[in-house]
Amino acid sequence: MKGRWLTWAPLGFFMALALLFAGRLLWPEEHVIPSRMVGKPLPTFSLPAAASDRPALDSRQFATGKPRLLNIFASWCVPCAAEAPQLMALKQAGVPIDGIAIRDARADVDRFLARHGNPFEHIGLDARSSVQLALGSSGVPETFVIGGDGRILHQHIGDIRADDVETILAIWKEAQ
Repeated sequence: MKGRWLTWAPLGFFMALALLFAGRLLWPEEHVIPSRMVGKPLPTFSLPAAASDRPALDSRQFATGKPRLLNIFASWCVPCAAEAPQLMALKQAGVPIDGIAIRDARADVDRFLARHGNPFEHIGLDARSSVQLALGSSGVPETFVIGGDGRILHQHIGDIRADDVETILAIWKEAQ
């Protein structure tokens, strides 16, 4: 009797694992990470210029009464290069965009912008990622819609894809 149970135990274990995996496939976890910064004021910061042809970035530039986008990127980031056309499309739609380059060098940022386009009005260099962490950002790229009063209205984690442009544009327009 005892031997018979041991014979079927591996099959039972395999079936339990199969049911667990099937359940995860049919009912996946939520992959959208809600930001704790949405609705809060932009953290105070003042960053030096990260590019030769763009001025530095200061958090006070976001409390001017007009909403803006804040894009966190890096010259060494492959998804940042992939989202460049979408940022250019948002700029062409009239959206003002500022950037924060993370752990980068000015020459590298200049080369990145020359290759992929420059949608930014201001670009700050966050050499130690202190502003990135204060924003609750964990990686690059990430984009924030900042209201005219300096409050964070939306956080887009990851690269902006073509089908994300309309959503971000709608959030920005609603903030006007």
